[in-house]
Amino acid sequence: MDTHEPRVAVAGGTGVVGAKVVDAVRRAGATPVVIARSAGIDLTTGAGLDAALDGADAVIDASNIETMSGKKSVAFFEAATRHLLAAGERAGVRHHVALSIVGCDRVDMPYYLGKRRQEELVTAGPVPWTIVRATQFHEFAGQMIDRAPRPIAPGLRMTCQPVAAAEVAEHLVATALGEPQGTTLEVAGPQPERLDRLMTQELAQRGERRVVVPLPMVGKMGRQVREGGLLPGPGATIGQQAFADWIAAR
Repeated sequence: MDTHEPRVAVAGGTGVVGAKVVDAVRRAGATPVVIARSAGIDLTTGAGLDAALDGADAVIDASNIETMSGKKSVAFFEAATRHLLAAGERAGVRHHVALSIVGCDRVDMPYYLGKRRQEELVTAGPVPWTIVRATQFHEFAGQMIDRAPRPIAPGLRMTCQPVAAAEVAEHLVATALGEPQGTTLEVAGPQPERLDRLMTQELAQRGERRVVVPLPMVGKMGRQVREGGLLPGPGATIGQQAFADWIAAR
């Protein structure tokens, strides 16, 4: 009888999604390995990766960089993905799962250029793979508020279909423990929402007296979003928890 307990390395394992992935790995009866600078591992240089991936069955890449610069995004995901794939090949990793974004191939946000490069490297890489694209997380509205200068909070009139990060984490782990599919999957929340309205709900939940100022998305990027560029396709896995339910649960 095979008593092998799978080892799943989680890149970005201390982030918003990554920490939930680590918890989901444990719930699935596997052993998580956290890949993060705080654990002495640097994706951008590859330092510490070989030791971290030793004996790993799968890698879930939930790494991230906070930037509005396309150049910085591409540089980060290029370096991180190359190092992860090379170390994964050396370690004999069975399955590489990359977390990406629904619409990153259709909407020309600068950050998305890095995700496109990540996907290109994974699909052409040496490790069997699956890409999981998720829509914006429920936490996204709060992140936009936290980045905005008081007393207002500019909110884009951007239609998305927000999803619970915990549900995405469960989906990533189930995918990683399964067979590599060599394709791109999508996971999204139960219904379309407008970002500026989500921000208003978030502020109300926090009890903050700040005003969300709705801003239109203009130009080519605005047209791409208005045409449904950030919404999932017909084959997407749809999560259960709506944004309002997530707010209430907090």
